[in-house]
Amino acid sequence: MKNIGYVATIGMFDGVHRGHQFVLQQVIKTAHERSLLSMAITFDHTLRKESLLTTLDEKVTMLRELGIDHTEVLAFTDELKQMTAREFMQHVLKEQLHVDVLLIGYDNRFGRGRTEGFDDYVRYGRELGIDVLQLPAQGTVCSSLIRNLLKEGNVAEAADLLGHPYLLEGRVEHGEHIGTRLGYPTANLVPLDSQQLIPASGVYAVQVSLDSQPLLHAAMMNIGHRPTFDGHHTTLEVHVLHLNEDLYGHQLTVHFIQRLRDEQRFDSEDALTAQLQKDLIQTETILK
Repeated sequence: MKNIGYVATIGMFDGVHRGHQFVLQQVIKTAHERSLLSMAITFDHTLRKESLLTTLDEKVTMLRELGIDHTEVLAFTDELKQMTAREFMQHVLKEQLHVDVLLIGYDNRFGRGRTEGFDDYVRYGRELGIDVLQLPAQGTVCSSLIRNLLKEGNVAEAADLLGHPYLLEGRVEHGEHIGTRLGYPTANLVPLDSQQLIPASGVYAVQVSLDSQPLLHAAMMNIGHRPTFDGHHTTLEVHVLHLNEDLYGHQLTVHFIQRLRDEQRFDSEDALTAQLQKDLIQTETILK
């Protein structure tokens, strides 16, 4: 019995931004037209050196929510690195993954050395029984632009390009309890993936979900060194509004909505507490 075939595209899909979403919609549309299944082929994180916009689990979840039938995560092994484009198309795409149709941009490159191009892939596809199609031109959205916006703290504009708020997953661990002393208890967040990009230092209006539950809670978040207390390392502290619950050991997903201000040093704890009250009011206004 013949395995059902796939319409596939290849990419890192870091952030699963609007540009990626356009490509994936074309894959889904073509799959429906040809009575095939849709597939996104991506790679594990060893392929990239820069900070990531999504963890691997987040990426797979987002691709599924967009309607992709199957996501294949390839380990970027030495064997894979040494494959020519034709070898990759034959052994991985055709024989392993049962790809019948491959959608790629005209300037996409894969295979050892990345020296071959679209016309070569079309020719190899004819030999192997893979229909290679060119994706329509896309806009100017790219992962590097989104990274730069986040490094500047511009999470609102980054969200526009992503098509969704920037997400950061972490586990709550014990901190120094300074927030509790000030009347604003915070969850000390440790990112699940050390490679994921942390937005610029500052105070943010955010929403958080607990342990992957759908309910979102209003919160404010501070990223920085806590200069008022002579801190020397970066901390991620989340104050969840109107939630009296022990969060230690829980997993939080932070949805960045808007940056409120830079991190700053205050002359006293009273001055900091007064500013936190202003931050709280502003957060409630933004998120209501």
